[in-house]
This record gives sequence, structure tokens and C-alpha cells, in this order.
Amino acid sequence: MVDRILPTDEAEALLDLTAEIADAELAPRVGEYESRAEFPRELIRTLGAAGLLSLPYPTEYGGGGQPYEVYLQVVELLAARWLAVAEAVSVHTLACYPVAAYGTEEQRKRFLPDLLGGGLLGAYCLSEPAGGSDAGTLATRAVRDGEEYVVTGTKAWITHAGVADFYQVFCRTGGSGPKGISCLLADAGTPGIVPQRRERTMGLRSSPIAQIAFDGARIPADRLLGDEGVGFRIAMSALDSGRLGIAACAVGLAQAALDYAVAYARERTQFAAPIIDFQGIGFMLADMATGVSAARAMTLAAARLRDAGRPYSVEAAKAKLFATDMAMRVTTDAVQVLGGYGYVEDHPVERYLREAKVLQIVEGTNQIQRLVISRALAKG
Repeated sequence: MVDRILPTDEAEALLDLTAEIADAELAPRVGEYESRAEFPRELIRTLGAAGLLSLPYPTEYGGGGQPYEVYLQVVELLAARWLAVAEAVSVHTLACYPVAAYGTEEQRKRFLPDLLGGGLLGAYCLSEPAGGSDAGTLATRAVRDGEEYVVTGTKAWITHAGVADFYQVFCRTGGSGPKGISCLLADAGTPGIVPQRRERTMGLRSSPIAQIAFDGARIPADRLLGDEGVGFRIAMSALDSGRLGIAACAVGLAQAALDYAVAYARERTQFAAPIIDFQGIGFMLADMATGVSAARAMTLAAARLRDAGRPYSVEAAKAKLFATDMAMRVTTDAVQVLGGYGYVEDHPVERYLREAKVLQIVEGTNQIQRLVISRALAKG
């Protein structure tokens, strides 16, 4: 049991509700859905109906009006039961950000109530097959044709490809480099938006990830968010928040691995004693617990800066870097605590290990996080 200090009674009730849903609806189904590589769309709708897909956005547009500090702890609780579901919430929250932060007042009133209403699911189309971490060189192009943009190109590694209801599409409306990039809000059913074959991933098998081809897709010009050329700024700003979502996912996943390893070590006996009493195991678990607590503290500290309207980009990079590296170590050690049993699917720690790896890659690889941090240090 994690001892949390929450800002309001409402936040306490929200986390209680989240834990109840996670235990009753997510935990019993995760193994089945992961083994079938099936996306739990109805369960995501259940979360939406409970208001968990709109938490950090203003109530005037249909959001939950919760501080990021609270939202991230909801994500953490979901990740402790089913990482793919927590990631779905994080990605959807990321996909709503461009409208909330850069849309006009008319666009916010027009789009946000539906995006935040719980029935729709979003995706974030930034990465490309050749672009990778170098988002400023993206090649997907949008050409203005009257009251529409005609979009052509390919996006890669898109979470919710084929199941999302809307896509935030980052595309080139101008010249080369970051200043030529814009952001368009596209309905998933737009002709010419064609999800490709799903990737066969190491972990998160219930989460659909694929390329999306844009074959002359026509997107109304009034779906442009911000001015032309502002897209790269939107993308980077959104990723600051998204990185905190991934850090929270890592904390929840690592907490689940720790809890399972501790419970096993208390029950498993060797040489007539529980293995948790052996220093080699006990100290390993102590290091795991310390890492989880440290990552949680870093993540929430960055969130509180965001909530206070203060700069938090570098702290978000630190939190994402530390939390996801920590999750990789903790899940690896959890497998080690279980020994041979940790290597088979009868126990969830082997899945936790496979899932932890992707968190070091998404929302900017951890090498990119180190670059962000080191550049900030160089500036002084």
C-alpha cells in the first residue's frame, strides 16, 4: 500500500474509484487480452464513462479539472494493473492537448467536449519511418487546396492506429525544418487515412501500434491548430506533458513488479526460511522499493511545477529518464527474485519485464532525455 498525500478529498475519492475499477475490471482481464493481442476498447469506454479520459482538462470544456499531480497518480494506479490501458489514457490525454493548449476559443468549444466526453479515443501522429527522434525533419506534407489541406505521407509507431476516433497529425505545410511544421486535427474516418498492418511488439500486445498512410487525405482547413508553422512547438510542448504520463506508467508498472516479488519472497521458502529473510533477496527488494519511491517523487515534483505554471520541461525529462530506467531494473530484478518461475507466463513478472522496455523508448528515447538535460546544464 502506497501512502499518498493528495490535495483534496475529491482527489482521494477519485483514486479510490480508480483502484476499484482497476481491480474489478482490468486485473481479471489483462492476461487474456494480452495473450490474444486484443485491444480492450470497451474497457476504455468504461474509463471514459467514469471521467478518467479527461482529468487534467478544464471543466468548462468537459474535462475533470484535476491537477496533473492527481491525474498522474490515476495513471500510475491503472498501470499497476494493466500497462496498455494506462498508456491508452496517457496517449489520449496527449492527443487532446493541442486543441486545449493551442486551439482558438471557437475550436475548444467545438471540439473539446466530444474529445473529452469519454466516448472517443485519440492518437498522436508525429513519428515517421525515417524520422525517429528527429521530428523536425518529418516529411508528411499538407498542401492547402481551398478550404482543405491535402495530406500525403506515412506516420510510424502510432499507438491506437486503426482504433482511434481522431488523430493529431503533424505535417509539413512550409519549408524544411521545424518552422515548416503544422498540426491538424483529423477524424479517423477521413478517406485517405489508411492504418497499416499492426506491428508485432515485444510487450503491450493488447495495444495496437502501426504505421498510418495518408493518401491524399482531405482535412478541413478549420482543423488547423495554431497558425501554420507552429506545429513543432505544439509537438514539443505536448511531449513535456506526455513524458510525465510515461513516467507515471513506469512507476505503476514497477510498483506492481515490486509487490508481486515481495509477496512471492514472503511465501517461498528455501533452507527452511522465507527467501525474503536472505540478505541477497532482501537487499534487492529494498533497492527496488527505494527506486520506485524515488521515481514517484520525481514525477510528482515535476507535475507540481506544471500545475504551478512554472517551467518543467527539464524536470519532466529527468522524471521520464529516471522512472523508465528504474522500471527496467525493477522488473528485471523481479524476474530474478522468482528465479525460474519468473521466466514463465504463469507469473506476470515476465510480462512486466517485456513491457518496461518500451517505456525507455516512447515519448522520446532516454538518450533524447539525456540530451535535453545536458543541453539545459550547458546553458546554465
